[in-house]
Amino acid sequence: MREHALVGTYSPGMIRSAASGRSRERIVRICDSVGDARALRLQLLGEIRQVVSFDAYAWLLTDPETSVGSAPLADVPCLEELPRLIRLKYLTEVNRWTTLRSAPVALLQEATGGDPSRSLLWRELLGRCGIGDVASLVFRDRFGCWGFLDLWRSGTPARFHPAEAAYLAGIADPVTLALRRSQANAFVARPSRGARLGPVVLLLSPGLEVRGQTPETQEYLRMLVPPAGDRPPIPASAYNVAAQLLAVEASVDRNLPSARVHLLDGLWVTLRAARIGDDEPGEERAIAVTIEETSPPERVALFVRAFGFSARETELLGHLVSGTDTRELARRMFLSEHTVQDHLKSIFAKTSARNRRTLLSRALGT
Repeated sequence: MREHALVGTYSPGMIRSAASGRSRERIVRICDSVGDARALRLQLLGEIRQVVSFDAYAWLLTDPETSVGSAPLADVPCLEELPRLIRLKYLTEVNRWTTLRSAPVALLQEATGGDPSRSLLWRELLGRCGIGDVASLVFRDRFGCWGFLDLWRSGTPARFHPAEAAYLAGIADPVTLALRRSQANAFVARPSRGARLGPVVLLLSPGLEVRGQTPETQEYLRMLVPPAGDRPPIPASAYNVAAQLLAVEASVDRNLPSARVHLLDGLWVTLRAARIGDDEPGEERAIAVTIEETSPPERVALFVRAFGFSARETELLGHLVSGTDTRELARRMFLSEHTVQDHLKSIFAKTSARNRRTLLSRALGT
């Protein structure tokens, strides 16, 4: 078992404020310099480990509206039980990322009063994997939820210290902004193409085992979560959407079982989960996960969140999408043409678009 050697010489679990302060400065520099979501998370994990030791982790981007996970990055000891792990994660109410509102960080041992068996995920899986504590961190701002990170610590004792939680809370804001920017960076003008892609379907059992799929599904899955070597892709993004459906059915969460995720070259796809068939009881019916190109309205809704549009800017973009000129924009929005131009300048500055054509091409993916 890896020793939990933290920065400096002090009591177990304690971290020196000077060391954590320097680490936060490095975190901010990483956030300002790395634009790709995967590279960003990998570099941040390396820096976090210098202050807060952990033995495993799972870091997912999320759809900012539904908070459903996509684009996972993980190193966990129970990978062979990944479908079960994801299902339990979504069905567990203790420290669920959608409930972390007053503070961005929660510790399993602290939340359960030292009895982690109160957590369904720990009771059914993590406990026998030797995990003693979990630090959960959510990345949320006023535009939505952009991801969540679970750090697992094993061994005895294995508790995270409040000072470590304070360090994690202290880096939440810059990391949230960086994650949102990484999603904004994925909105690029796409090369010309023919018909819209999809939908393709992945059929899962109630336990999230793969039962079947359409021929093109493997290609999509390889782009969503690239496998190592020639191994078949792991449909982790599909598992997350299906697990959210189970959470809705169990009244654990109300968000829709869907997620939009960037595939490549400005292409966004939407995953949705639904029960199919009516010959079996509801909880025994198979789950169909569809993957198809994100529609223009759904894409625009994500675009304005990722770039941090104001309500007025969002309204203005909606009119632009319909082909409205400046004079008509002013009339519809009860503004002067000068004010409309000011809002347009703000939008262009936020998106680095030089004109309306470029703006709409990126927002609509056309």
